[in-house]
Amino acid sequence: MQTDTFDTQTALLAARTLDRVLASRTHRKKVLGREVLVAGQLGAALQLPTLLRRLQSKQARQREQGREDFIALWATLSETTRRKVLHELGWYDPKALDWEDKRSNRRVLGGDQED
Repeated sequence: MQTDTFDTQTALLAARTLDRVLASRTHRKKVLGREVLVAGQLGAALQLPTLLRRLQSKQARQREQGREDFIALWATLSETTRRKVLHELGWYDPKALDWEDKRSNRRVLGGDQED
């Protein structure tokens, strides 16, 4: 997905989903000699709570700043993370779909037409 397609609403949806995707990641950590699973903290490290507050602000200037911050963050994410976010949102690129996929919205060339 190209970053110029994000407006403040779509950036907010994607940021919320990104927050959930990053929070669902876990890692192992030793605490008092025992290995435990710890929830991911990458969302906090990337300042997603601040970004979400900006995107939800009543002030248009703050929402626009949040959108710009999200676009900058989106560019730094791995392709795998972007795909997970887009998949959870149900967004897809019709040009990247398989020919047989009903969502591809493509017409068969030369189907029932006679030359």
